[in-house]
This record gives sequence, structure tokens and C-alpha cells, in this order.
Amino acid sequence: MAHNFRDNLSINPVFARPGEAGAVHKYTLPKGSMLPETAYQIVHDESMLDGNARLNLATFVSTWMDERADKLYTEAFDKNAIDKDEYPQTAAMETYCWRILADLWRAPDPAGAIGCSTTGSSEACMLGGLALKRRWQEKRRAAGLPADKPNLVMSSAVQVCWEKFCNYFDVEARFVPISMEHKVLDGHNLADYVDENTIGVVAIFGVTYTGMYEPVVAISKALDEIQKKTGYDVMIHVDGASGAMIAPFVQPDLVWDFRLPRVASINTSGHKYGLVYPGLGWVVWRKADLLPESLVFQVSYLGGKMPTFALNFSRPGAQILLQYWAFLRYGHEGYRAVQEETMRVAWYLAEEIAGMGPFELWNHASDIPVFAWMLKPSRGRNWTLYDLSDRLRMQGWQIPAYPMPVDLTDLTVQRIVVRNGLSMDLAGRLIDDIRAQVAYLDADNEAKNADRKAVFHH
Repeated sequence: MAHNFRDNLSINPVFARPGEAGAVHKYTLPKGSMLPETAYQIVHDESMLDGNARLNLATFVSTWMDERADKLYTEAFDKNAIDKDEYPQTAAMETYCWRILADLWRAPDPAGAIGCSTTGSSEACMLGGLALKRRWQEKRRAAGLPADKPNLVMSSAVQVCWEKFCNYFDVEARFVPISMEHKVLDGHNLADYVDENTIGVVAIFGVTYTGMYEPVVAISKALDEIQKKTGYDVMIHVDGASGAMIAPFVQPDLVWDFRLPRVASINTSGHKYGLVYPGLGWVVWRKADLLPESLVFQVSYLGGKMPTFALNFSRPGAQILLQYWAFLRYGHEGYRAVQEETMRVAWYLAEEIAGMGPFELWNHASDIPVFAWMLKPSRGRNWTLYDLSDRLRMQGWQIPAYPMPVDLTDLTVQRIVVRNGLSMDLAGRLIDDIRAQVAYLDADNEAKNADRKAVFHH
């Protein structure tokens, strides 16, 4: 079969050996083997075309850990976290971690809570959602009521994993639209969306679009009022993918966690502000009985019997070790210092961008170290935030522009996520680059306007 040359990967002659292929096809498995250094060269060269992870201000995911964490990672990347019989200490450290989180999130009795690790917040959210659904089903069936039309109430600005959950697990998604007056789900009009089939309400603690907290206390109070009028007792799952590892250290007096009796479960991403490399999430229930026993599998595997509650049955154990390392390494004071510094950098960036003529902040970096901004209306401007995003990408910065969700899709924002590793010095360089690119776009805009006027007069 003939292949286009673009379908092939060329081998650098430096790595050529007698009998070694000069090129391999990208989409079919090679017939023969190649030297390991040649395979390394091909993959290494391909990956060089990726962006610089440290300059990626689009992602929430950690892009830096120190060399001791790197060493620990290489010592443990062959461990399967699910195989608790073979790797009992990895399993023990998993328990240490979710118990630490239960305590951090003010569970009434951390020893009576229950939790587990996941591959990230998406899986953790789905587990939290499944527990809400199963509890609702079991309660309805016990009362002799139909349990075939569950719904979940959430903001229109939820992360896509919640849409996936509802799609995959046959739950009606009820989206409460955000607006300029209600930029997050805040309890306003919540009664219009809650009924006897509502399995729970999702409160986002760090909205993906903007970084804003949804006020869990206000949502809980709205549900209290709904229960008084209707009898519907609806629990809350807090999607704290980012905020659950910020608020305990930066806003310790803010009530959003298990101090609220309606909060049944909380998830977070260890690989975001938990300061661990990608591939780790956590979910914790305030009490063990909030995780229905019918969802926990007792599996006999590789010589032992173990309970498991996860969507994945094979998963790296290394990130669990890294999380426990981070908890030991930083402690409460260390996490506070790191998170406060990221907040300081984010605050500086927000202030500088707000002070530039073309921009208006959608929100300040006052919740998590994330903020978004809009372009001010201007009759003469013909460039957009998408153009600015493209210009900044030419400088290596990845800063996305995108439309807001339903009912605000005509509004485009740009967002910065500040993570550990973005120093104040780098932030200053970024501001210089934004100013330079805005000046370029403005100058290009003026030149195009002048050309149009000349053509019109001619």
C-alpha cells in the first residue's frame, strides 16, 4: 500500500544503524524492532512540538514538582493502585490522604467519613453523582415510588464532566442559566428546577469558565426553604476541583464544606492545587453511609479480597504517593504559602489587565487564582480576544479565549489560570507581552481603518 510522505516519520541519520529503517509509518505497527535510542529520538522529537507547559495558562493542571517528587515518581510508576493486596502500603497512603482531606474539609468525624482516589476530578464527580443517584433510587423504592426519572440541578457553567455524567448514567441535566446579574449558581430561582426527582444539586467551587466560587451557603439555604415548602430533602455535591485545595488555606473562615449538613460529598483534583502531577483526583463523603453499600464491589483479586469503588480498575499508584509526599512536604503552612503566592501573582495580573484600556474584568482573582476579562465595547475596533490569544501564542503563552455558556454565548472572555511555578517575574513578562500585542493589534487596526477610508474617498 502506497503512503504519502507526510504519513511517515523520518529517522535522524545520527541514530541510523545497519539494517535500521530510514522511516516508519505513523499509523501502522512496524514489522520489525528498532533500537531503543531510535524510538526515543522519534518520540522525543515529536513531543518537542508541544507547547511549553510552564507557559500554559489555560490549564489548571500542575506542571511542576521538585526533583525529589520526580525521584519518588520514577520509583513508583509501576504500581497499580487498585491492587491493594499486592501494594498494601500504597493503599494505606491512599487512606491517609482522604482522611487528611476529610479533616481539612471539616467532616464532623473524619474517622467516620469515606473516600477514595480517582484518575482526576471527572471520575470523582461521576462517583459523587452515582452516589447521589443510588441513594435517591433506594429511598424512592423503599417508599414504593417510581425511581426512573432522576434529575441533577447545576449551573449552565458546569465543567463538561457533569454533562457526561448525566448522559452516561441516564440522569436529566437541569441547567440554571447564569447571567450578568447572577454570574454563578447562587440559589436564585432554584425552586424552579428542584422537584421530587432531583437527586442533588452541584455547587461548583471554582467555576471552570471564570474561577468564581458558587456560594454553597446560599444554595444550602435555598434548599432549606424548598424543603420547608415541599418536603424535598436535597443534598449538595461540591465540585471543588480547584477551590477545595485553595479555600482551606487562603479563606479558612469561608463556610462551604462539611460544616454544612447538606453537603454530602466533595471532590478535588490532586493534580491541580493539590500540587501533584496529572492523573489524580479525590472524592470524600461526610459519612460512610452516604456512599451506598450497593455501589461498593467486594472483589477477590490476586490473592486477596478488597472493596473497590471506582470506574477504573487499573490506575497508577505513583500519584497517590506524590500526594502523600506533598502533604508531608508542605503541611498546612506550606500549602498556605504556595496558594497565597499564586493568589498574589493572579491579583497582580488582574490589576494590570484591568488597567489596560481595552479590557474589563468579568471577575477579579479573589476566589481562586483564576480570572477572566472581556473587551470593552468599541465602534472602531476590529480585533477580538481570539486575535489577542493567537498573538500571545506566538510568544509561547497559551491563554484561551472562548464564549460564555448558554444565554451569554455572544460574550467572549479570556482567562488566566495561575499555578505554582508562575513567578512574579514571569507574570511581569506576560504583562509586557500583552501590552505589546495590544499595541500591535491597535496599530494594525488603525492601518486597516485608514486603508478603508482611502478606498472610500477614492
